[in-house]
Amino acid sequence: MEHKTVLLHEAIDGLSIMEGDVFVDATLGRGGHSSYVAEKFSSQVKIVGIDADKDSIQASEERLSAYKDVSFTALRGNFRDIDLLLSGIGTFPTKVLFDLGWNTNQFEEGGRGFSFQKDEPLIMAYSDNPLFTARDIVNEWEEESIANIIFAYGEERYSRRIARAIMFERAKKPIETAIDLANIIVRAVPVAYNKKRIHPATKTFQALRIAVNDELGALKEGLQKTADILSVGGRIAVIAFHSLEDRIVKNFFKELKEAGDWNILYKKPLTPSPEEVLHNPRARSAKLRIIEKK
Repeated sequence: MEHKTVLLHEAIDGLSIMEGDVFVDATLGRGGHSSYVAEKFSSQVKIVGIDADKDSIQASEERLSAYKDVSFTALRGNFRDIDLLLSGIGTFPTKVLFDLGWNTNQFEEGGRGFSFQKDEPLIMAYSDNPLFTARDIVNEWEEESIANIIFAYGEERYSRRIARAIMFERAKKPIETAIDLANIIVRAVPVAYNKKRIHPATKTFQALRIAVNDELGALKEGLQKTADILSVGGRIAVIAFHSLEDRIVKNFFKELKEAGDWNILYKKPLTPSPEEVLHNPRARSAKLRIIEKK
């Protein structure tokens, strides 16, 4: 399945990129936003991409190589270390984009158990050497801890029923694959829950992925470090896809504004047009917020 970049024009236009800018794509993925910047600005702008996934780095480098006059550098790492990654190449940003959406290609082809429809090992880590995996959580953590993660990071109303079912099943044999876990969740929740628009395992898988990769902690840290190193007149744009992320971004931007020398561009976040949602249903929950350093 081809990955479709969400709020592409709104994000790039909102950053107000101009000649001489250093555009940092902090969530490079397959280079959707970066390639658009390359196409629109060519050699006028320096582009730097950051991603923890080596396959995404390779794919984006191949994609951006089509733009011969463009200065493009791909850095492998977590955007929570954006200051160290950029100082390592002697570069500091003027315009930064965080697209927190899930890369469809990783989801479908990653081989790490991100998809509840795949018979893949329960890893759910972006990096090659995670501190722990989703398999560790469901097979080794206490029931209360599992339930708390599913509720806090997945906002799943049946978190305790799911945690209890996980404990019951793992007592018989270890839970090894994504599809095994998904089937446990389906059996654990009420029958009516299976008839909803989203798969009943969606929120639990989201919660495990967030926990394994410390996504919320990384977001807070990445935003703060970006604000610290951003040039005056620079802008930060963030596209969030669920309420936990968007709340962090909203509150952080509010704190910056109240501290002074920052201006929030839109009172309310920008959302995809009905036409974009029609062509890409996964865009429906996206919210774009932009802030400028005065």
